Amino acid sequence: MTAPIEIQEAEFDEIVLKSKTPVLVDFWAPRCPPCRLLEPVVDELANEYTGKISFVKLNRDENPGIANRYNIMSIPTVIVFRDGRPVSSIVGFTKETRRELRNNIGSVL
Repeated sequence: MTAPIEIQEAEFDEIVLKSKTPVLVDFWAPRCPPCRLLEPVVDELANEYTGKISFVKLNRDENPGIANRYNIMSIPTVIVFRDGRPVSSIVGFTKETRRELRNNIGSVL
């Protein structure tokens, strides 16, 4: 099983912005129930797209600098980065989130 890796602000530029492959970043926090609902969806997609796109998690509460850089006001927020730039995002969690994430990932592959 391939799980998203947990990163910190100090690693963000190297792991996300300089990545040769697209990167999905899950901005979350332990205090957030919708974040917990999203977690198994992101884990499933990480397994499905192994080797095609990287998956990382960034705790918004512990990494406010990165969250502020990308104007993360609500969590969960998922941003897909390609070539160091955000190319799509989803805020919140609904029954459509899985489909929306697949579409966003498909658009960068």
